[in-house]
Amino acid sequence: MHRITTTAAKLLAGLVFALSCAAIAAHSLNYLSVQFNPNNPFHVSYASGGWPVPAHFYFAGVALLVAPVQLSQGLRRRWPALHRCVGWLYVGCVTVAGFAGVVLAFAAQGGWSTGASFLALALLWLYTTAMALIGVIGGDIAAHRRWMLRSVALTFAAVTLRIYLGLGLAVFALPFLQAYLIAAWACWPLNLIAVECYLRWSARPQRRGAIESAVGTDSAFARRSA
Repeated sequence: MHRITTTAAKLLAGLVFALSCAAIAAHSLNYLSVQFNPNNPFHVSYASGGWPVPAHFYFAGVALLVAPVQLSQGLRRRWPALHRCVGWLYVGCVTVAGFAGVVLAFAAQGGWSTGASFLALALLWLYTTAMALIGVIGGDIAAHRRWMLRSVALTFAAVTLRIYLGLGLAVFALPFLQAYLIAAWACWPLNLIAVECYLRWSARPQRRGAIESAVGTDSAFARRSA
């Protein structure tokens, strides 16, 4: 019963993750096609932002869209070639969107107080993705998966940013810039903390199994020696 409940919870979490990624990806890919509103500060800043604006929106949207596919264990086991193709697509999109995000951070809404967070996010996004790529090229699949989880956690900041912003505005009735500042500084550190907790938790059974195996080997050796 416990195993069924755990499996159901994982499937539900995966479904929520995939649907939220798809929803925000669709919003990102469609955002620049909406009618220009001169009273919207985001529209005004994006209109004068140059190439980094569409580069960030479109490529980050695609990265967010394919992230759940890339994390799928079933896809990785059954169609490894497709997994590699999607992985290269993800890395390419993050590279373009990440460098565009670095440029956009210097003109973020709210000034440098929010821009500093977005700059750190963009740089860490590029770094974690590069480390995941280095891991798989070097044959260290375990390291590749750890770094890829961190990269996807930062990609998912596009979702959590909007969740925290919505909570700040609708639930706590904060002024927009204050809610935006809090959301900017909460959207990616909390995601990374969650991933690090998961990595430490998931490593515990492996460490315990290794210790038990070592103890069993030592015990068998001791019996043979006696």
